[in-house]
Amino acid sequence: MTLRWELGSVVRLGSSHRVTTLSCALRAPPPARGLHSESPSAAPQRRPFSRVSEEDLTFFRRILQNRVITDPDLLESSNVDWLRSVRGSSEVLLRPQTTEEVSQILKYCSNRLLAVTPQGGNTGLVGGSVPVYDEIILSTSLMNDIISFDNVSGILTCQAGCVLENLSQYLEDRDHMMPLDLGAKGSCHIGGNVATNAGGLRLLRYGSLRGTVLGLEAVLSDGRVLDCLSSLRKDNTGYDLKQLFIGSEGTLGVITAVSVLCPRRPASVNVVLLGCESFQQLLETFQLCRGMLGEILSAFEFLDSECMDLLKTHLELTNPISECPFYIVIETSGSDATHDAEKLHNFLEEAMTSLLVIDGTVATEDSKIKALWSLRERVTEALTHDGFVYKYDVSLPVDMIYQLVLDMREHLGGGAKRVVGYGHVGDGNLHLNITSSAKDPSLLASIEPFVYEWTAKHRGSISAEHGLGLKKRNYIYYSKHREAVSLMSKIKDMLDPKGILNPYKTLPDTSPRSSN
Repeated sequence: MTLRWELGSVVRLGSSHRVTTLSCALRAPPPARGLHSESPSAAPQRRPFSRVSEEDLTFFRRILQNRVITDPDLLESSNVDWLRSVRGSSEVLLRPQTTEEVSQILKYCSNRLLAVTPQGGNTGLVGGSVPVYDEIILSTSLMNDIISFDNVSGILTCQAGCVLENLSQYLEDRDHMMPLDLGAKGSCHIGGNVATNAGGLRLLRYGSLRGTVLGLEAVLSDGRVLDCLSSLRKDNTGYDLKQLFIGSEGTLGVITAVSVLCPRRPASVNVVLLGCESFQQLLETFQLCRGMLGEILSAFEFLDSECMDLLKTHLELTNPISECPFYIVIETSGSDATHDAEKLHNFLEEAMTSLLVIDGTVATEDSKIKALWSLRERVTEALTHDGFVYKYDVSLPVDMIYQLVLDMREHLGGGAKRVVGYGHVGDGNLHLNITSSAKDPSLLASIEPFVYEWTAKHRGSISAEHGLGLKKRNYIYYSKHREAVSLMSKIKDMLDPKGILNPYKTLPDTSPRSSN
């Protein structure tokens, strides 16, 4: 085995208006071969919502002036999801700048029975951020003010439309960082991240958004503003209502602002790319890594050889180590470069001596760190160039993560172009992707419900971090009991009794009203 050290410099990683309150860049993929719904379950019947009239447009223009978009060419990108797999037919895009404007819009839409699709950066992968029919698109793109940042506590409060990468750059200048990092960071909005409870690359170290979001502000379907925008780390007074909106995918309210606990920026960052002969060796490397790197371990990601081939073939990225069946991307973050380097050296020496890894390289310079991370972050982009993509995001017991890929390959035989696996070993999250030359209903019928039955059989979740959106909503019972889905439906009915917020998403077409 050889190990290459790439030495270099260490990487160091406005006010909103309120109304009466309740107390409490990824590159775009190539053009699709024809827009479609990924699954038969993704074509619900249109509900009896009103259609937008000239009178409605007059009202919207009165409160938003020139921020009402009706030009079909300008609406095109907001009607189609990032994967170009689902398309809506909305004729109106609204771009509010304040919570008050969102409140006025939703109050009006509730009275008129107009359906609304909240939209952030539109980087979702389950069709949750685009209309299904002619719902009004409510974009948060202009709600991008940073309200405050407390350098002592590390608490950032900002509007929902702030782009994740912009927040990261803002915090970097203040010796802090966002606890969340995603491949889509150049486009996604923090409000959308919270609405989908996005996981990302740093969950192993900093946990999920459910733990780092201290408070939020949301507008309910009738225009009432729920002000839970707390900046306290401890508040044990009653129900934690903000948790209802984290991961609700815009079906319970429109998130307009959030307070996030941000860690200090590490003084020392190292990224390692290692190669393994088997997935069992990869798991043993993870176990060794956790034990020897401990508190400085911030990420442990993997991709298989098929993913690496996609990166080289479609994006012309270079693999800096020898060809291996499996690759690991490890990141360490700490406060003492000498201490971290010693711990990393001891880990790598043990991994080599134990023959767990067969090749590797280490980077500490900014450009080389980004190059290594791109091998993991750009797999999704590379897949879009390989044909039609069926995407699945599941969580499983760590020792079973890759078995799903192997069993799917065996199950499909030669019916698929590729079956690849990559994801977050640290939190048991597998991204299973299957490609074919074109949309193939017979291939989809072979994949589903097999993938969901397999996941449920092995005590996993059919959605680890992407949500359910439009595409996966009717498969929720593979992960949730009927009683739980019934309660979710009742919460939806209570907060959005007319069902105008992001209809056809998250909950199944026929939600149970009782446990019977």
